[in-house]
Amino acid sequence: MKNHLVRVYPSKEKISREDQLAWKLASLASDNVKISDDVTDMVINRIIDNASVAIAAANRRPVANARSQTLCHPTEGGATVFGMPNNQKFSPEWAAWANGTAVRELDFHDTFLAADYSHPGDNIPPILAVAQQKKLGGADLLRGLVTGYEIHVNLVKGICLHKHKKDHIAHLCPAQAGGIGTLLNLPTEVIYQSIQQAVHVSFTTRQSRKGEISSWKAYAPAHAGKLAIEAVDRCMRGEGAPSPIYEGEDSVITYMLDGKDGKYEIPLPEKGEEKRAILETYTKEHSAEYQSQALIDLARKMKTQITNFEDIKEIVIHTSHHTHYVIGTGAGDPQKMDPKASRETLDHSIMYIFAVALQDGNWHHVQSYSPERAQRPDTVKLWHKIRTLEDPAWTEAYHAMDPNKKRFGGRVEIIFNNGTKLVDELGVADAHPAGARPFKRANYIKKFDTLTEGIITSSERNRFIELVQNLPALTAAQVAELNVQMPIDKLLNHSRDQRGIF
Repeated sequence: MKNHLVRVYPSKEKISREDQLAWKLASLASDNVKISDDVTDMVINRIIDNASVAIAAANRRPVANARSQTLCHPTEGGATVFGMPNNQKFSPEWAAWANGTAVRELDFHDTFLAADYSHPGDNIPPILAVAQQKKLGGADLLRGLVTGYEIHVNLVKGICLHKHKKDHIAHLCPAQAGGIGTLLNLPTEVIYQSIQQAVHVSFTTRQSRKGEISSWKAYAPAHAGKLAIEAVDRCMRGEGAPSPIYEGEDSVITYMLDGKDGKYEIPLPEKGEEKRAILETYTKEHSAEYQSQALIDLARKMKTQITNFEDIKEIVIHTSHHTHYVIGTGAGDPQKMDPKASRETLDHSIMYIFAVALQDGNWHHVQSYSPERAQRPDTVKLWHKIRTLEDPAWTEAYHAMDPNKKRFGGRVEIIFNNGTKLVDELGVADAHPAGARPFKRANYIKKFDTLTEGIITSSERNRFIELVQNLPALTAAQVAELNVQMPIDKLLNHSRDQRGIF
């Protein structure tokens, strides 16, 4: 790996194309390097992971509506949509829209946290949709997905979007464009322009994850995928992009990030070096914001030492800056303490999450968010006794560059009415690669089976699991079948309607 300095260049100070970050990302995308078996295995795991959470969310309103929009754009030989029959194909940018929303809706797939945070599995829907549209095989799809992860993870390591209140899809969209470029074996020049377009159109504000969080939280990465496909298509036809998109005098760094004096270091593999960033990412065992994963596991452990929740006077969670200010009381969002808040808001409230996990000793992707559960009086009472504090040591561990030293949890003090305390801490979730029970293939398949139980048939389950595990050898016809189908009578919005414009 090599660190690349990225800074703003005034117009009078020229920067060569080869020195621009977008060109370096494009060069990475066009470098067709060997993919190791452990990377291949992890890509397969994440395709399974995405499918499991997408099918579990298939009939939730935002997903069903995204699908209904996509059904207005059928095309012969296009891309498949989660839940729909494989013989029905749709325009790839719209398939990416529907599938990306399904994957993101439950906040239950993979994550990577560094200078910023991300869900790299959001790269999969648009890259797969283009592979199906262009009739490409499993080996091509694998290469594209590995590139998407590589670009995404390394941008997240080097550039913080959150402190400028920019949504994290600004790193996702160029990664998706780069992955599509690898998939299609495009020239570096075309990928370069595509990445620049993707960056330019995907900068949005963090209001999508602040305050009264709406369904746009699920739509945002799907929208990025749609934008990425369209950007690549335009550039394949010879169009260009605002340039240099990162380093220019009026660039995103100058006016959306650290300003004209901003400087970043982005680590990227050198030419010929393997792309292994996917191995630094981790999935979720629990359907909630990633920073809550270890704290849910800790709550389950601490529950065994509590006999009466009425004896609790206060709970203080000492944690990182990010956890405190994004999902903790440091956010200053009254909605995070509101029993009538949306699911999207509750899964960004560590106070709610810890209270329920502590009382129940488990976490369920549906039941733990139900209005009845959120409004239970004893839960509300306990929930409102919880606050977070930033601890510099946890912030430092959160931002550690060494993945073996990264920590995402916290230290919890449960203070009882009689003055005694119960104190414990956990740095990484049990399912994390460094956790007590790291997720392996069997865990991904078990998660798939748990989330799809009663939704898909056993024959469909077996067909998909067998197919995906042979990813590198799949033919184009088999990639076209890389989808999970539901019995049509169990799927809402499975036929075109007239509710909207399309």
